Amino acid sequence: METYLILLAVCLIGGLMLSRITKLINLPAVTAYLVAGLILGPFLLGALNVPGLGFNSMEQVEGLKIITQTALGFIAFTIGNEFRLSQLKATGGKAIFIGIAQAVLTTALVDIVLIALHLFFPHILSLPAAITLGAIASATAPAATLMVVRQYKADGPLTRLLLLVVAIDDAVGLLLFSASFGIATALSAGHVSVLAVVAEPIIEIVLSLALGSLMGLALHLVEQFFHSRSKRMAVSVAFVLLTVGLSSIKFQIGPVHCGFSLLLVCMMTGTIFCNICSTSEELMGRIDGWTMPLNILFFVISGAELDLQVLAQPMTLIVGALYILSRSAGKYFGAEASCKLTKCSHNITANLGITLLPQAGVALGMAATASTLADGAIVRNVVLFSVLVYELVGPALTKMALTRAGEIDPEGRTSARTHNKPKQA
Repeated sequence: METYLILLAVCLIGGLMLSRITKLINLPAVTAYLVAGLILGPFLLGALNVPGLGFNSMEQVEGLKIITQTALGFIAFTIGNEFRLSQLKATGGKAIFIGIAQAVLTTALVDIVLIALHLFFPHILSLPAAITLGAIASATAPAATLMVVRQYKADGPLTRLLLLVVAIDDAVGLLLFSASFGIATALSAGHVSVLAVVAEPIIEIVLSLALGSLMGLALHLVEQFFHSRSKRMAVSVAFVLLTVGLSSIKFQIGPVHCGFSLLLVCMMTGTIFCNICSTSEELMGRIDGWTMPLNILFFVISGAELDLQVLAQPMTLIVGALYILSRSAGKYFGAEASCKLTKCSHNITANLGITLLPQAGVALGMAATASTLADGAIVRNVVLFSVLVYELVGPALTKMALTRAGEIDPEGRTSARTHNKPKQA
């Protein structure tokens, strides 16, 4: 236990210190946290096998999965705050259309490119792997996007639409992946399972939304028993932890495998709570401050999870490069086309696609599921390589797009020590 406590302290301090360096070159703090994780990971400092100095093995990184899952739950809960009825009435229709359209177009484009690669070089990539990678390409990382928005206090039409689209993107990505992976499994096994392709993904989404709604209502009922701000915040934290735990439960009803999506459950919890609790805005602000160290640990541990060994595999680099290029084109042009169809402003049309590039936890989870395919290793390695690239450059591109759109306030880069200093009378 003492090793893990020392390691967590090193992760926090290392990430924070490195963020001072990235600030000098105008990079988002989230990039610093990810790089700190890479440095502390099992391929660099961790390889020295000094207890507490870094992650000595991938098993040690996996041992902290409870922290990354919890942080992801809080991030999703916070994103649920964006689904207020007033906000949905203004941009909800556009967000739903854009979220679905850009995800489907991205999957289609990546499928076309990788299936073409399979037809010309079948020994490099199988058809099931190509189809699976196409679906994984639809996923966008909400955590990196939210951290950039928070750090620079970004606000405006693009930022508000972005957070809605990223949330919707996860539900669409889950459906696309479940269907594509079912088809890929069928191609490998020689028979199609309607349950795996159609029923199970829909059941997972329905169950997730139902559980999230129930938890949001329960949170509102319980927090009314308390009037102290600190106690109400403690109740909210307890409910998010409970929601994360319940989201991990899997069960089977007859031939149907049932489970929950952590992101969807926690987002729905936040959505219901924020729409029925009159003081939710203030409470959300307090929770954001409480979870900052947890979010830093999430990104440092995520950086440590990135496997640098994939850089030594030529086939992975070739397929990975095609995957990254086609996915980036799909996200950018898919968002641009759907924005034009919904008559969004030029600022949103020109910049939204760039902000949708980050990819991390959700994609890695999908890749872990896809590892059961005959050549699931290539899927996992390609996703690891793409996450390595996207997580290092994605936050900077998101910041650039939001700055270009005029939605990053320069005050977001001021010193809190100076900014919060009491004025002289």
